[in-house]
Amino acid sequence: MRTLAIDCATEACSAALFEGDALLDGRYEILGRGHAERLVTMIAELPGKGRAERIVVSLGPGSFTGVRIGLAAARALGLAWRAEVLGYPTLALVAAMARARHPGAVTVCMSGGHGEWFVQAFGADGRAVGALASLAPAQAAEAATRPIVAGSQAEALVALRGSGTALALLPDAREFPLLPPAVLDSDLTPIYGRAPDARLPGAGA
Repeated sequence: MRTLAIDCATEACSAALFEGDALLDGRYEILGRGHAERLVTMIAELPGKGRAERIVVSLGPGSFTGVRIGLAAARALGLAWRAEVLGYPTLALVAAMARARHPGAVTVCMSGGHGEWFVQAFGADGRAVGALASLAPAQAAEAATRPIVAGSQAEALVALRGSGTALALLPDAREFPLLPPAVLDSDLTPIYGRAPDARLPGAGA
């Protein structure tokens, strides 16, 4: 079975096509903006224009815009190709990538909004062992108890904490097979990791 993997929830934008667990082709770029335009082109550059029986896409957390772009593309292609569409947490992929380089438990620390960091702990089996949190850097350093820290803010967290090993990683769809199958979900609800910035009038009343 062919699987198209899409991940553009962070500054990294990637798409990859697999036959089973074998990578056929993939694209990966660090973008400041323009994820929507580049993602479509990336997919079109893959064999068969990326057509697959299954599509997997990052649900976040990350950029609100990036999460929505990835989900919109996955849903549209799923309808056009009559393909199964599944989602996975962004931080779970980063944790899986970290375990491939340094086996064992890991804390993932990624850039969040308003100067906060997304932080979550994962066990050696790849499953989350703590709730996702959006924390100020000092709080994140206190919450991250595992020696190995992975993600876009791993180096900053280890420096702030004063101990541990940092793996500076961004999610990469080409490494999708590293994910534990148990994290795949047919519920495509975005994981934003924090409350939206905009609020309806009277919402706080």
